[in-house]
Amino acid sequence: MGTVNVINVAKKHQFSWYEKFYFWSIGKGLWITLKHFVKVALFNKQVTIEYPDKKRQYSTRFRGMHSMKRDEKGRERCTACFCCMWICPANAIHIEAAEVPTDRQHLHPEDKFAKKFEINLLRCIFCGLCEEACPKGAIYLDGTGEMAADNREDLFLTKERMMEKTGGPILGQRI
Repeated sequence: MGTVNVINVAKKHQFSWYEKFYFWSIGKGLWITLKHFVKVALFNKQVTIEYPDKKRQYSTRFRGMHSMKRDEKGRERCTACFCCMWICPANAIHIEAAEVPTDRQHLHPEDKFAKKFEINLLRCIFCGLCEEACPKGAIYLDGTGEMAADNREDLFLTKERMMEKTGGPILGQRI
């Protein structure tokens, strides 16, 4: 059995005399604070956004709140295929399927529908896999960015809440 030469590559950082007293680090921190103070006080540059009055501009790739879409005829697109529930890595989606009654046939394109569709936002990691897995294009992460809530019940999205956020039908191909 041969021997292996091990070389220790990582060296311990040697502090210089001014770093040992932490004056350098404290001075750098105070310089950043002073720089921001001068920006606001003298040049009147806003650092924060006044939230209720002004809204932040989000990127086009921003994944917001979940929303469910309807087809061109105003029917629910979700057919309770469970693809989004199975692919969710955080197990945040819960679906219960049911047969479509004859009096509600005009609201659903197929034989079954999602009687109960819930997303637990406390568990959701907003990865977008549910959006990619849906074969019908029923679920999107295109809602607003305001997700603040006062209690835990508001952080459970139901099908009714997701439908009322977006409104009517969407047209065209999924982009």
